[in-house]
Amino acid sequence: MAAVVLVHGLYHRPEHFGVVAERLRTAGSEVVVPELHRGSLPADTAAVQAAVDALWEPPIVLGHSYGGSVITGVRGARHLVYLAAFVLDVGESAAVLGGASPQLQDAIIPEPDGSTSLHPDRAVDTLYGDCPEYLAAWAVGLLRAQAPGCGRGVPQRHSWKHAPSTYVVCEQDRAIDPDLQRMMASRCTDVRKWQTGHSPFVGRPELIVELVQELLATTNAPRGRDEGVTSPH
Repeated sequence: MAAVVLVHGLYHRPEHFGVVAERLRTAGSEVVVPELHRGSLPADTAAVQAAVDALWEPPIVLGHSYGGSVITGVRGARHLVYLAAFVLDVGESAAVLGGASPQLQDAIIPEPDGSTSLHPDRAVDTLYGDCPEYLAAWAVGLLRAQAPGCGRGVPQRHSWKHAPSTYVVCEQDRAIDPDLQRMMASRCTDVRKWQTGHSPFVGRPELIVELVQELLATTNAPRGRDEGVTSPH
């Protein structure tokens, strides 16, 4: 049974990947969707690392948005997939690279306890603007408050330098500038371009399922768990 780990981004929950996970499981894969919101990038990375280490074979690890910062620090992946996500180099954070678009920043609401949340109407347009209305409403209803500081976290490991990777540029993204995505995509082994907004796991889950299944069929799991297969970088 092939193994897959799906890593959500800021404000999101594992449930946002529910349809993708269900379809991959139906096709025969073991799928784990860790809960982030552990309070910091190192804590989120540790949670995903524990999920990877618990699997019987090195998995394909997909990170969305901030989830890219998380999977960059994880060792033992068979293949990394960055979905409109941050591919960070030494000393970089998501914030340093530009982080959220002005439109996404405008949707952020400061909370009294120091956390932030997203204005529902603005979140629909920014994160799910290309999704059917009922799916966008469902996705916004799942969003949760976010602890501060995660976007400023700097990974201590850079696994894309050691494992093969695929970057998916979401060309209609309103949350992370597609030009920034293309720059980060140049660090990866392979690049795909989808005509979607920021959240294809909501509006176009079949695209993610097809990509993961393609990678499962065409990539070999590494024998060791240290850092995966050495890439050309």
